[in-house]
Amino acid sequence: MKRLTTTHESLALGVPQSAPGAVFALTLAGGVSVDPDEGGEISFGRNRPQVDVCVGENDLQVSRRHGILNFTGGHWWVSNTGQLPIRLPNSRWLSQGEDPIPLSDGYTPLFVRGSGRREHLLELYVAGPDGGQPATRHGDVTVPPRRWRLSAEERLVLVVFGQRYLLHDLNPQPLSRQHTAEMLAELRPDETWTSRRVEHVVIDVRARLSAGGVYGLRREEVGEPVGNALNDNLLRELVLSTTLVPPDLALLDALD
Repeated sequence: MKRLTTTHESLALGVPQSAPGAVFALTLAGGVSVDPDEGGEISFGRNRPQVDVCVGENDLQVSRRHGILNFTGGHWWVSNTGQLPIRLPNSRWLSQGEDPIPLSDGYTPLFVRGSGRREHLLELYVAGPDGGQPATRHGDVTVPPRRWRLSAEERLVLVVFGQRYLLHDLNPQPLSRQHTAEMLAELRPDETWTSRRVEHVVIDVRARLSAGGVYGLRREEVGEPVGNALNDNLLRELVLSTTLVPPDLALLDALD
């Protein structure tokens, strides 16, 4: 285990040449780098004398030993042993007692929840097969986003339901099913639109995307109270994947 000082630059800028699979962990208080040995472990938390990486040492909401990194089966895994959850990229949360999450090669920021609205940054970096930063690929063809296939009816329903996301509202929320049905009835007055029909369309698309690997579309993945979380996650995925785009709002042009 090698120590990283408080003057070490952000891991987002990369790491020096290292053993493939080596992990770096860094906070404002410094950090460590560890080669990939089966059973290797790095602990992090508030109690500086008792952990390998100190995070949030003046915040009593951070547990003294808040989490660990383990090298098992050829991968580094992060576990939460603290009282408050850890936030990972893509708004994924890891709570105490949940299964460890594997780290991908490259940079991963973790945010340890603290008191009030405080979050404490723990930077992680796993060296790739070449022992350092992923190879630059300046001239390679851009990989397009994964766009989800929607029927014409599904697209119409979801554009109405999620129009505030396409309008880039500051804090968008889905329309209610009833409001969505009323707008669809205006757009297609010869068809029967009810909140139940809207709900069936939304549930079907959500189930299909969940089966396709999108996280946060099932109740057990977001926890209680669910509120609008499932539909919010669905609409964000559709917009971020460019399955739904602002020009789709043209479908609403027939409305007064």
